Amino acid sequence: MRSTTTKVGSRKTPRRQPFDLAGQTVEAGSRQTLSLPFGLLSTHAPMDLPIHVVHGKKDGPVMFVSAAVHGDEVIGVEIIRRLLALPSMKRLRGTLIAAPIVNVYGFIAHSRYLPDRRDLNRSFPGTAKGSLAGQLANLFTQEVLAKCTHGIDIHSGAFHRDNLPQVRADLSNDEMSRLARAFGAPVILKSDLRQGSLREAAASRGMPVLLYEAGEALRFNETAIRAGVRGVLGVMHAIGMLPGRAPRVKADPIVCRSSSWVRAPASGVFRAVTGLGAAVGPEALLGVISDPFGENEWPVLAPTEGLVIGRTNLPVVNQGDALFHVARVSDQEAAGELVEQFQEEVDDSALMDEPPIV
Repeated sequence: MRSTTTKVGSRKTPRRQPFDLAGQTVEAGSRQTLSLPFGLLSTHAPMDLPIHVVHGKKDGPVMFVSAAVHGDEVIGVEIIRRLLALPSMKRLRGTLIAAPIVNVYGFIAHSRYLPDRRDLNRSFPGTAKGSLAGQLANLFTQEVLAKCTHGIDIHSGAFHRDNLPQVRADLSNDEMSRLARAFGAPVILKSDLRQGSLREAAASRGMPVLLYEAGEALRFNETAIRAGVRGVLGVMHAIGMLPGRAPRVKADPIVCRSSSWVRAPASGVFRAVTGLGAAVGPEALLGVISDPFGENEWPVLAPTEGLVIGRTNLPVVNQGDALFHVARVSDQEAAGELVEQFQEEVDDSALMDEPPIV
């Protein structure tokens, strides 16, 4: 973005150009909520994509933070709300584009998908003449991705499925690895790019984008929210968008290069005995499935040494259902201690002066 100079007394001071988004202008040193027209509902009521732009006085990176790409993954909406309310936004260098509700249709309907039953995160970069999902992906690609240098996309576990706070990234990229560590989540999971995902569309433009996963669909989780706010700030400090020190992270995250889901060996009533963040050894008991009378029981065992980074919250399961997501770790005891330390750190932090969600 070019800069011009304006005379103030006898000195010349740099002045940033306004930031343009979808034909709307945000002046340097200001912030504004914009609406990107997207089309009409079947009732002919207009539908817009809401975007908030914080355009700093000084030059710097242009970063987006997005949430609710899957409409029922609402935790990122609260993370972005808290982020935008922080006093540090007044010292921003560069430009922050906040998109708290990308899949507006799914958010309204409490659904992961769009009305055409497509997954928005498999529809990028989209096309203006494609399906509804393709059109929305195209709008976000052209108006947001095309203007950014960095990004963070916030997700949660699916319906009735909970995730330990974790960052997913392409660890073959040195810059991605650096930013993943700056985020400060307890776990960094090596994650290949998926065709049609927002991350893949960004990578095709040479843009580093982290994916933050935490919590459960249609639910708030205070620890996951605080970790998300702290993590976004950590990345913003790391790329020079905020002055001063980043939020302190005492321990290095656990880097996991592989993971697997433990599936139900039988149908029945499921009783979990292992929680998120638990370090488990091979053949460790994770839970038990029984018939409704308790006459037959099937143990659910860990396939390898690892850390539980995801689990189902449903007690009624069918054979083959995904129950536990276990990331492989080399030192399970150290991994368990790190997760406990992370929990204490985040619970003790107070990035905003407001009551925690319970």
